[in-house]
Amino acid sequence: MTSLLSRSEVSLTIQGDALMVAGDLTMNVATEVAAAGVKWLRSAKCLEVCFDFEQVSKASSVAISVLFEWLRACQALQITVRSIVLSAPLKRLASLAELDALTSSSVSA
Repeated sequence: MTSLLSRSEVSLTIQGDALMVAGDLTMNVATEVAAAGVKWLRSAKCLEVCFDFEQVSKASSVAISVLFEWLRACQALQITVRSIVLSAPLKRLASLAELDALTSSSVSA
């Protein structure tokens, strides 16, 4: 596991082809998390990727915004998003916002 970003409230790590977010993703760090993920996507030259938000502790539209930023980057870079894993609070938020398709086991960006 490689750390891309570590702050007191949140961390972003890489494990294989997965970007993994853990902690409390707030407005204060969202830009950094999104940018670090996009930077890795550009440099990794991978064909497929997984996004793992399972360890994000609170439901926040900020986390969904970071996910959208990464999805846009994958589309531009022609990277297939193999899976998106959301924590229970984020799943509820995605459902409330009618974004359930994002939680499917296989997603094409």
